[in-house]
Amino acid sequence: MTDLSLSTAAVAGLRADAIVVGVAKGAQPDGGPVVAAGAEAVAAAYDGSLAGLLETLGASGAEGEVTKLPAPSGFKAPLVVAVGLGAGPEKGEAWDAEALRRAAGAAARALTGVRKAAFALPLEDAEAAGAVAEGVLLGAYVYDAYKESGKDEKARAKAGKGPLGEAVLLGGKPRDRAFKAAVDRGAAVAGEMNRARDLINMPPNDLFPASFAEIAQKAAKEHGLKVTVLDEKALAKGGYGGILGVGNGSTRPPRLVKLSYTSSKAKKHLALVGKGITYDSGGISLKPAGHNETMKCDMAGAAAVFAAVVAAARLGLDVDVTGWLCLAENMPSGSATRPGDVLRMYSGKTVEVLNTDAEGRLVLADGLWAASQEKPDAVVDVATLTGAMVLALGSRTFAVMGNDDAFRGAVHEAAEESGEDAWQMPLPEHLRAGMESATADIANMGERMGGGLVAGLFLREFVGEGTTWAHLDIAGPAFNEGKPFGYTPKGGTGSAVRTLVRLAELAAAGDLV
Repeated sequence: MTDLSLSTAAVAGLRADAIVVGVAKGAQPDGGPVVAAGAEAVAAAYDGSLAGLLETLGASGAEGEVTKLPAPSGFKAPLVVAVGLGAGPEKGEAWDAEALRRAAGAAARALTGVRKAAFALPLEDAEAAGAVAEGVLLGAYVYDAYKESGKDEKARAKAGKGPLGEAVLLGGKPRDRAFKAAVDRGAAVAGEMNRARDLINMPPNDLFPASFAEIAQKAAKEHGLKVTVLDEKALAKGGYGGILGVGNGSTRPPRLVKLSYTSSKAKKHLALVGKGITYDSGGISLKPAGHNETMKCDMAGAAAVFAAVVAAARLGLDVDVTGWLCLAENMPSGSATRPGDVLRMYSGKTVEVLNTDAEGRLVLADGLWAASQEKPDAVVDVATLTGAMVLALGSRTFAVMGNDDAFRGAVHEAAEESGEDAWQMPLPEHLRAGMESATADIANMGERMGGGLVAGLFLREFVGEGTTWAHLDIAGPAFNEGKPFGYTPKGGTGSAVRTLVRLAELAAAGDLV
């Protein structure tokens, strides 16, 4: 991982391979780019012509835009990298943390293979330093574990294919506790987001329920977490019909992993439940050609939950956080669940399976009921649940639903504070009727229109009475099939990790539930 440090050193004498500066869009429609705060010494070394040079090179200050130019005479670093911050803040206001995070990420991506870079971005306070630190580490992320170049770290660095080696945040205060704490927090959160990305990007022949459980066990040992793994025999004995029903078609049986972080000072308990379908073929209701290639990402919810619990431990939060990883591989075979089968869930309710490709709600149903039985103050589930929600909100925004308006709003606000795009969605009661079954207590499918909301209503049936609950459908932003942008790479993104960590922080402070 990229090394981070804070420094008040003079930029001209700093030994580095590149200096990163921020550039904002001019206030006037025809105005050129404006060099942002933090880069005054760099701009002065160009005799005030840096903005004009950048404009000549085509820079406008637009968000994520990267422009490289030779460093001024007398600088130890040979290169200046100008990164667009977008429109600047109102006069007297600080830069938005997410704008800094994205700019730092875009610059870090552009510096792949570079050993050391200094970031002269606006660090007006500790929050800004934390945002830049987070952006750098997320933008520097590289997943090459299965490439020849990724086998040897030294060879990778020599070939210029490794992540940015070291980032120095200029203008930060190394001895200021608030600055140091903010950077440490950013490093912990980004590190766990990158852990989630690694899991999502891992091919399904290597990441399956049992191997995922083993990874969780190793992390639990490293970070002092309590872990319990239920294998297929324990799941059958316990009556976890949803997880077993989904996993029955695979030669690699399902697992339910419980990860617990506890604090002696905790006054609140937050439970997190993640959908962990390590590969989703659709089962007997097989997905059509062209829809299978990225289905290794269907465990992104479980990856987010796993990462968030570890992050809570790394940050030492004064809250109890329990993560439930509902792990199964959804495959077609002679032993697979068929459309028309009825499963008896862990709650005792029966479900008529009308579509085996609506499997995520089945594993989550067992996980939600198990989490509810411990009487936590709130339960949040995370899942790449429905294509309908991608159609509704696009590929960068996740949905927030819940059984309590105030809590749903708090989750949405936590997402916004964390820099994650989210939108509140309703659970219309009239859609519940579409899941009535003549055979079982409920069917796993309902009306086609509003399918993402139908899935939320199904999950609500398995939340314990009196339990405050929210559901995050991250089907859109969990896996980026397009080009990288900001600090977001192609492939697994780590969506929802920051929101979950923020919820844990709010719960620790007594400001959530």
